[in-house]
Amino acid sequence: MATKRDYYEVLGVAKTASGEEIKKAYRKVAIKYHPDKNPDDPTSEDKFKEAAEAYEILSDNDKRARYDRFGHQGVNGGAGSPNMEDIFSQFGDIFGGGGFEGFFGGGGRGGNGRRVKKGSNLRIKLKLDLEEVANGVEKKIKVKRYVACNTCSGTGAKNGTDLKECGTCHGQGQVKRVVNTMLGQMVSSSTCPTCNGEGKIVSSKCDVCHGEGRQLQEEIIPINIPAGVAEGMQLSMNGKGNYPERGGVPGDLLIQIEEEPHEFLKRDGNNIMFDQYISFVDAALGANIEVPTIEGKVKIKVDPGTQPGKILRLRGKGIKDLNGYGRGDQLIHINVWTPKNVSNEERQLLEKLRDSHNFTPNPGKNEKGFFEKVKEYFQ
Repeated sequence: MATKRDYYEVLGVAKTASGEEIKKAYRKVAIKYHPDKNPDDPTSEDKFKEAAEAYEILSDNDKRARYDRFGHQGVNGGAGSPNMEDIFSQFGDIFGGGGFEGFFGGGGRGGNGRRVKKGSNLRIKLKLDLEEVANGVEKKIKVKRYVACNTCSGTGAKNGTDLKECGTCHGQGQVKRVVNTMLGQMVSSSTCPTCNGEGKIVSSKCDVCHGEGRQLQEEIIPINIPAGVAEGMQLSMNGKGNYPERGGVPGDLLIQIEEEPHEFLKRDGNNIMFDQYISFVDAALGANIEVPTIEGKVKIKVDPGTQPGKILRLRGKGIKDLNGYGRGDQLIHINVWTPKNVSNEERQLLEKLRDSHNFTPNPGKNEKGFFEKVKEYFQ
């Protein structure tokens, strides 16, 4: 699979570009690479789609913020580029009332000029535990969504054939009006009020879907969740939303990620944090102890003389980076447990040690404070 280009690079704008600058840049690139303007260039359609995909993300504040933080995986979830019908349906109005027609003199990819309807999106919340977030996972979810009626093939007409051309727009789905201005004649287009932009009229409704052209269906959809997703991130699956009434393209399935808290471990970016409590004896004499990780328990060595606040690092035991840039670590914060209650025998033993030279605090110059340790490990 080819690596996707940076969206800002695709539109030729800086990362600080305003919404208006992004809109103007997309308009310029889309006109340049419109397939009808470049019939001899087989790459123009791919560049046209690439620009539309970039504009879809960067023109939406939420999607843009996720892209700036997580890259392509944060907004696409591995989805492909939009098809031509989606582009004309969603972004045509950026070029004026007549869409791309005003620039290229015809319906272009719309065939007869009708705008392609797109169904509504579906939104779900998907809970993931820390292990699934760290390594990625395939989930199978059950959703109810509208799909094209099998009986009428989504037309809404009985047997799929009882359709007639709209007499108002003559199958175009739009009505045009010519206005004389001081600059010459200008053509404006609007949705046909008779057929609601469909270009056809159902003369006899389908007995199964009753003219809607769609049916509600329960479906199990597999979703590949990439490693490194985060709470609140939204992934999308093109074409897995609702099918619109009487033809068009389905909407998208939007998946919002929710992280379930782990019993012991906490996430900090791509790192995993864990508080390990040890006894005063283990801190003084050293010990081998077990700690939990996202891959199961592992043994670590606590050196003799370990001080409270020491941070141990388990390299590569954190979360995979969303964009594939390695993996985080697990950081273990050592806490020395001081007993709140002691027996008479324990008290006598401790009193004997109180005045011992080795038990008198004497930090050396090389001993680092807590904040220095934290700063060091997060650089």
